[in-house]
Amino acid sequence: MNIPDDLLYTKEHEWIKIEGNKGAVGITDYAQSHLGDVTYVELPEKGKSVKQSEALAAIDSVKAASDIYAPMSGTVSEVNEGLESAPESVNKDPYGAGWIAKIDIKDAEEKKNLMDSKAYKQYLESIKE
Repeated sequence: MNIPDDLLYTKEHEWIKIEGNKGAVGITDYAQSHLGDVTYVELPEKGKSVKQSEALAAIDSVKAASDIYAPMSGTVSEVNEGLESAPESVNKDPYGAGWIAKIDIKDAEEKKNLMDSKAYKQYLESIKE
């Protein structure tokens, strides 16, 4: 399972890469592997305000439809429009080409509610069946 060290993670299996006051958001390798083949990604609107842990986007796969939750509060500044024609990028490269949206982070203190890669790995081990 690929868990990059430079990202922060939620218990709902989203990741955020923080650069300055911006954050790129996607779903983890664990999430994409459990969803199966992604068939559609409902992207958020640019300018949408989101709160930490609230629905940011939605994703459909051969197995399920799932909400994607915002790891941190902020305003959507960019969306990955490439996912409209190639939703499988979420499966192929969840931490790269499969990013979903970028947000202008409203409250940097919220990152204390997220897990680093070590904590996320331990969390995954704790939920294994």
